[in-house]
Amino acid sequence: MNSLTDSTPVARRRTPLNRSQIVGFWGAWAGWTLDGMDSFIYALVLTPALTELLPRSGFAATPANVGLAGSILFALFLVGWGLSFIWGPLADRFGRTKVLAGTIFTFAIFTGLAATSSNVWELGIYRFIAGVGIGGEWALAGTYVAEAWPEDRRKMGAGYLQTGYYAGFFLAAALNFTIGVHFGWRAMFLTGAVPVVVAILILLRVKEPEKWQKAEANAVQSKPLREILGPAYRRRTWVACILLTIAIIGLWAGAVYEPSAVIQLATRAGMAKADSIRMASVATGLLSIATIIGCLALPPLAERIGRKKTLAIYFAGMAVSIVGSFGWAFYLPNGLAPFIAWLCVLGFFGGNFALFSLWLPEQFETRVRATAFAFCTSFGRFVGAGVNFLLGAAVLHMHTLGVPVALTALAFVIGLFVIPFAPETKGEVLPQ
Repeated sequence: MNSLTDSTPVARRRTPLNRSQIVGFWGAWAGWTLDGMDSFIYALVLTPALTELLPRSGFAATPANVGLAGSILFALFLVGWGLSFIWGPLADRFGRTKVLAGTIFTFAIFTGLAATSSNVWELGIYRFIAGVGIGGEWALAGTYVAEAWPEDRRKMGAGYLQTGYYAGFFLAAALNFTIGVHFGWRAMFLTGAVPVVVAILILLRVKEPEKWQKAEANAVQSKPLREILGPAYRRRTWVACILLTIAIIGLWAGAVYEPSAVIQLATRAGMAKADSIRMASVATGLLSIATIIGCLALPPLAERIGRKKTLAIYFAGMAVSIVGSFGWAFYLPNGLAPFIAWLCVLGFFGGNFALFSLWLPEQFETRVRATAFAFCTSFGRFVGAGVNFLLGAAVLHMHTLGVPVALTALAFVIGLFVIPFAPETKGEVLPQ
């Protein structure tokens, strides 16, 4: 009898990843990273781009016009994001990797074309179409990782994947700190064309997940959009839509207006224009690092206490940190340092998006999973576009951006009352 063997627990070994799973993950991660970079480039170059393009379009480049035009263009971008639900049914029909590559190719090409804009109308069109591509990337990347990775790894895979988006924020801030300051906003948009290489890599090197291949082989003719809105899935679909809408409102309220807020606070503190822009880049980098930490902390917490409790903690943290940063620190006489400190807290709880990468695939079967993911995210983006437009109007009317952004904390309070209606999937395997 071997007492050592009897008394020592056997260490659990995680399932090793094969080459296709590794390459596929890094392809999805890189696409999501460059997606985040592309999204945030607009926030960083908003003022210089519109200052140049508004006069060419027949409008004065006043701060009020820049703010209003910026909000309208960003709302158009979010509408493009909303229309990205078209990618979900395509991925359920033709495969995850091909359509994922298509989303990356779309946003890369039209982000690069934005550098050629000669007026605000052209910039709006390019950003709208880029938004359609960007909006589909998360749904397809999240679906791919959930299906391709082994069951004992996919939860942390969702956290790893979500870090890419905020790594993209950090990359955009670094590019703005170097390329943006020295070469201008057009050069920043040109860097957004780089993801074409990632799209080609995904097409050539990554296989379809086995779960999708099996589902496709056994598939009966169905209409996935009708199915997720039918009796079997209706409740979880609409609850997920509401929760994602709240998360998107908070993300974009904070992220879009963060650089402008930092620039205003830095200017108020006596910094020169170039130094204020650099400070905005530094603040964005800190926000990104904090969010990456929040993404990595989330999957273990969700495994320990459950999906619903974890989201409640992150939503409560978002509400408090939005009020603390935009409602309080922004109005302090020397508010730059406190504002940036609160941004780090805001960033950590902004990692709530990692939960959706983990949780949404667990709620739907393979044959409708990509459609459900894309539909729920798109719904939130449509509402987010409307809220962003209202925020821009409120900023213009109130002549301040702090209070309007701080009021978005109310959305997270509402979210705390919606979370109990969602299904708890802790301990469940990914449904086939």
